[in-house]
Amino acid sequence: MKYPFLISIPHGGIEIPTEVAGRFALSEKEIFWYCDPSTRVLFDFGRSAEVSIDTNISRMVIDLNRPPLPLPPKDPDGIIKVRTVDGRPVYRPGQMPDLPLIHQLMMKWYFPYHQRIDELIDQYPVSIAFDCHSMLPYGSTEQNDAGKRRPLICLGNYGDDNGRPKQGSLTTCPPDWIVFLAESFREEFSGTGEVAINTPFSGGFISNAHYWRKGIPWIQIEVNRALYEPRGTPAHQRDMMEGQIPALRRKIWQILTRFWDGISEMPMEESLQDLRK
Repeated sequence: MKYPFLISIPHGGIEIPTEVAGRFALSEKEIFWYCDPSTRVLFDFGRSAEVSIDTNISRMVIDLNRPPLPLPPKDPDGIIKVRTVDGRPVYRPGQMPDLPLIHQLMMKWYFPYHQRIDELIDQYPVSIAFDCHSMLPYGSTEQNDAGKRRPLICLGNYGDDNGRPKQGSLTTCPPDWIVFLAESFREEFSGTGEVAINTPFSGGFISNAHYWRKGIPWIQIEVNRALYEPRGTPAHQRDMMEGQIPALRRKIWQILTRFWDGISEMPMEESLQDLRK
């Protein structure tokens, strides 16, 4: 059975194109660490999902989950990275891309990814989209939750910790949907603090922009890397734990399908009308 899901995996690529290869201050192992190519395996549900999209390009070159503006240096963690999440410089001194090069990178990698998402939603019977990510076990120095322990799973729809819209804003999926998905995750990841809604991440540009463009509900999924990476080793030398990711992928897929089977029994049109109010 194929489920009507669009799976977006924007941060698993590790490719550094020739246009910027000589400018980078990060080593190959550091690029692996800050990008996490494991997500391309973890969320690869094959033909069981209606359609999927990912990328080879490293998020350290161009971050597909950021708005196209502002450009550096105004936002050091924006579409073009100035620093990593723990404050390391991405480029060598004097080697930051200039505006013509930034434009070139955006035209080659950024806009085609977003255009392809819209095309897939138009071409296939997609009923919900998931933007799929990993997160470090603790907040890094450049982040709002610096030093704080993170949940095993974080689900985001731009709402509050119950998935409800914040004052003056909309959510990217109905609150009862994200609450139901969180409950489905909690059945597998027990503990009150292990599955959170909109904390520490409530969603990124992809889910927000494409919900507005197409009206398809979006949920951002963040999986804690502690679930599949060995502990007690230096951050830039960690490798994927053999056998952990396939088992975790199967568990996540079972959760998503159980969620959707349950949602299908709910008054869906009423939920979607509430979402658009």
